[in-house]
Amino acid sequence: MTAAAEWGEIRLMDRQEALEAKVEQALLEIEHLISGATAVEFTVEDDVVYHEPTEELTAFLDTQASETGTEEAVLLRSYVDLFARTFLDEDSSRPPNAPPQ
Repeated sequence: MTAAAEWGEIRLMDRQEALEAKVEQALLEIEHLISGATAVEFTVEDDVVYHEPTEELTAFLDTQASETGTEEAVLLRSYVDLFARTFLDEDSSRPPNAPPQ
């Protein structure tokens, strides 16, 4: 996920740690908006995110899939990408004392 890589680079975070943080943030925002959830469980293996959506999110994705002809997994990935990018700091840059990229 490009947004996680950018976000992690600015914060001098390990790529995997940044990916997990941004995925958690995005999934939590999505789940909270749809179901009111305040916590999410997921795993990341080889850059693949595994998440079991709540019943409410599953129903929402099913409706969206029916209306758009797009697979539920593709829709959820699109929402995660959108939310991950939404919460990037627009004016962030690497700290002046950061090592070269």
